[in-house]
Amino acid sequence: MYSPNFSITNKILKNIGTIEAAREVIINAPLVPAYEKKFREEAIVRTVHHGTHIEGNELNFTEASQVLKGQPVVGRDRDIQEVINYRNVIHFLDYVASGEVSQGKITEAIVKKIHALTVEKLMDKTQAGEYRNTQVVVKNSVTQEITFRPPPAIEVPYQVEDFLAWLSGLAKDEIHPVIKAGIVHYELVRIHPFIDGNGRAARAVATLVLFLENYDIKKFFSLEEYYDRDATRYYEALKSAASGNLTVWLEYFTEGLAIELNRIKEKIHRLSTDLQLKKKLGDKQVFLSERQITIMEYIQRAGYLQNQNFKDLFPKISEDTILRELHDLQKKGIIKKEGKTKAARYILR
Repeated sequence: MYSPNFSITNKILKNIGTIEAAREVIINAPLVPAYEKKFREEAIVRTVHHGTHIEGNELNFTEASQVLKGQPVVGRDRDIQEVINYRNVIHFLDYVASGEVSQGKITEAIVKKIHALTVEKLMDKTQAGEYRNTQVVVKNSVTQEITFRPPPAIEVPYQVEDFLAWLSGLAKDEIHPVIKAGIVHYELVRIHPFIDGNGRAARAVATLVLFLENYDIKKFFSLEEYYDRDATRYYEALKSAASGNLTVWLEYFTEGLAIELNRIKEKIHRLSTDLQLKKKLGDKQVFLSERQITIMEYIQRAGYLQNQNFKDLFPKISEDTILRELHDLQKKGIIKKEGKTKAARYILR
């Protein structure tokens, strides 16, 4: 029976502490509805772009974003298809996490489906979502150095089955969800069940672990960006576990989520602190439109908003519409107006 080998170091404990603190702020932020949709959309673009870029996709962030919006992009067909596929994987993770498929368990069928979506139209249908039947090697996509050699193809079904049996058999709270996700990430990379697309599939399944354990953190985060920023370190961290000890890898993995969530926490915390919303609104949440959050972000940057800035901020929106948004923000007690003419300024209350 599979049994992971790792130690809980001070570094891992520190990272978990940072993750827990950030998670608390994000979950309880008084303005959650204001930027929830925007943050999720940004996280999807970052996840899709960086999750494919680390594997050699040549589209830049803007181009990946355009593909996701259905806009035409000049690029390799394979790169465009990879972006579309990874978006579909994320949507599938949401579906699985809803509980309609798995009852909280990750099965072989789910792992195979994630892979099939990852490589749709990129691999032969006979290989998509099917375990490999040949030997492969794992290479650093940056240096092309062979990182390690996965187990023989004949062992793949048994190792996956054994690993998922261990995962499903864990008692609630036996292993912290973040540690569990890190183990899943590494083991699926190590086993390398498929001919291609293993890295993306492994990262997706690890993300699914977090979703199923109520660590989706409103789906605001993207671990892939952390890996892609320093791909060499990512591969070195994976390689460190080749001896069978996952400690250094888990230090790296928890650090990534800590950095990502802390960044989001700071963005949210600044907004909440500047408005002192918790003090003013108590437990009440404030629902804002996309335009209203854009207005607030502008006021935060510039200090105030005037009528003359409307066209810069919303070139295709009428002045009356913007004034209605501003009036609603005033009614909610979030901003106030100084002056009465067109030179009046709107500032945070």
